[in-house]
Amino acid sequence: MEVYRVEVEESMPAVGSNPSAGPVYRCVYAQNGFLELPPGIDSPWDLFCKSVKRFPQKQMLGHRQIMDERASPYIWQTFEQVYEKAIKIGSAMRRCGLSSGDRCGIYGSNCSEWLIVMEACYSQRICYVPLYDTLGSDAIEFILNHAEVSIAFVQQKKIPYILKCLPSCSTFLRTIVSFGIVTGEQKKEAEKVGVSCFSWNDFISLEYDQSCELPSKSKDDICTIMYTSGTTGEPKGVVLSNKVIVTQVLSIDYLLLETDKALSEEDSYLSFLPLAHVFDQIVENYCIYKGASIGFWQGDVRLLMDDIKELKPTLFCGVPRVFDRIYTGINQKIQSGGILAKKIFEYAYQHKLKNLKDGFKQDQASPFFDKLIFNKIKQGLGGRIRLMLSGAAPVPKHVEEFFRVTSCSVFLQGYGLTESCAGCFTSIANVFPMIGSVGVPVPTIEARLESVPEMGYDALSDTPRGEICLRGTTLFSGYHKRQDLTNEAIVNGWFHTGDIGEWQPNGAMKIIDRKKNIFKLSQGEYVSVEIIESAYCQCPLVASIWVYGSSFESFLVAVAIPEQKALEEWAESNQVYAGSFEDLCKHQKARKHILNELNNTGKRQQLKGFELLKAVHLEPKPFDIERDLITPTFKLKRVQLLKYYKDLVDELYIEAKQLKKA
Repeated sequence: MEVYRVEVEESMPAVGSNPSAGPVYRCVYAQNGFLELPPGIDSPWDLFCKSVKRFPQKQMLGHRQIMDERASPYIWQTFEQVYEKAIKIGSAMRRCGLSSGDRCGIYGSNCSEWLIVMEACYSQRICYVPLYDTLGSDAIEFILNHAEVSIAFVQQKKIPYILKCLPSCSTFLRTIVSFGIVTGEQKKEAEKVGVSCFSWNDFISLEYDQSCELPSKSKDDICTIMYTSGTTGEPKGVVLSNKVIVTQVLSIDYLLLETDKALSEEDSYLSFLPLAHVFDQIVENYCIYKGASIGFWQGDVRLLMDDIKELKPTLFCGVPRVFDRIYTGINQKIQSGGILAKKIFEYAYQHKLKNLKDGFKQDQASPFFDKLIFNKIKQGLGGRIRLMLSGAAPVPKHVEEFFRVTSCSVFLQGYGLTESCAGCFTSIANVFPMIGSVGVPVPTIEARLESVPEMGYDALSDTPRGEICLRGTTLFSGYHKRQDLTNEAIVNGWFHTGDIGEWQPNGAMKIIDRKKNIFKLSQGEYVSVEIIESAYCQCPLVASIWVYGSSFESFLVAVAIPEQKALEEWAESNQVYAGSFEDLCKHQKARKHILNELNNTGKRQQLKGFELLKAVHLEPKPFDIERDLITPTFKLKRVQLLKYYKDLVDELYIEAKQLKKA
């Protein structure tokens, strides 16, 4: 088996409580050193300007208008047109009093205006602060104040949310600009606290000085402060410099040049992953650098396939939940076909799968069946797709295999964090044995594992397992105004991700666990499990609860210890007769009642939709030390709980899916 990593440093004692750390590795494409920035490229603005000069009339940003309840074909703005708007927006920000280093908030779903504001910030050396759609008003208020945001560009329908925060945010926030229009009432409401409010057209039309020179940029300038969505307590502001953003973009290009085919001006990309998150921002910066077109979706997942068919993208990025949806839709069509058609499909599938396992490249594994059988699936994805990327959570192995075989495109799975400026590991194109893993370190990163003895993970065992630690040139500078958290995360130059990995024999990394009690669901949403359990414990019907969420699934399940007296009183008053308390815990009406009460409690505690439970098992026997399910201080031992209830958890997921279908 070919090894795609090289050892650059031997194993060593780890700092802190960990007794050992494994060797340091880089991928083979960085064995002679990390990727360096070429002269003359100091910020993402330089990448954009190069593309404007090379492709002034090339289509850059596209959107669809809704006319008579139907979406139009894509309407495009050229690179030159976007450049001119970015310059005007940047100049208008200067007229509003912003200077280099000031903060600009961007709040809303993906659209052309979002990207134009980002480029305007690049041009004026202004730091932009994304505000993601799923944030509540409390988090928005916190970020606006914590980042000291002076101006906020806001999607039209989000204006009311910003106005609600204004009384508590007007110390720093002085200007609001809508992506669309603003009403007279909204302007008056903002003016009450001394904040100016503009429509997009009014703001872009402000007089500007065409002779004014743009400020010089430095690699070390703060480019963006990106607040993470998945931490306990207050959001953490991840500081990313110009150098980190640009290096990550060039790293993608270098890796694709070495292993497959880089993007060009002939390529197009569908923008639907949240622009407020680092994954999509890096991909879109890469598209801009290569002159590729970016088309925005309509904002409705039910219309996603329609947008794909209209845009015909060559590059498609998604999260496991999206790929799972597409897979399910395609598979249903296959299963609804005739017996002969299904047998032919299965034969073609197994034939190509064998060739991929034997080392054939995607386009060489079965050209005949690609044209005869799998072309229908390719056409369903627009007909031009050639590269698919998945991130945010693990892709189920059968889904990844399906797309590798049937999509007629390269399918890559990666792993990254906001702190690593998106991808820090990626699988290699046309290397089939990397299926089920997140691949090797990118050419700007080196990685090692540190043992986690309390979880039974040994970085120096024959199968090395431990916490993934990173070092390199595409890591964050620290957490904004939180040196204490920065010092916790970065020890002796190593960023501790909190994720548990396992090195594969071919040099790839496989994510197998999470060190802390925060995890991602398949749609990429973070879940802070202790906060959720604390909310559910407010329900008077339960004494204790363990909540679990698989990163291969989009929802949560739980094992709850009911309050015996309360449940028995409910059963008596509702004429639910089940014999013993153990039998009552198994009764479907009792399980349904407690599930409903838990979710009602969760809603009162303002849990989000994905934090509500879809299934619950009622356990009559409390979690105890004898079964190693809790510590002497009554804290839940999550690894042991999952091991103990593994079969039951699998049954809960099956049950919840069956109920959903019914």
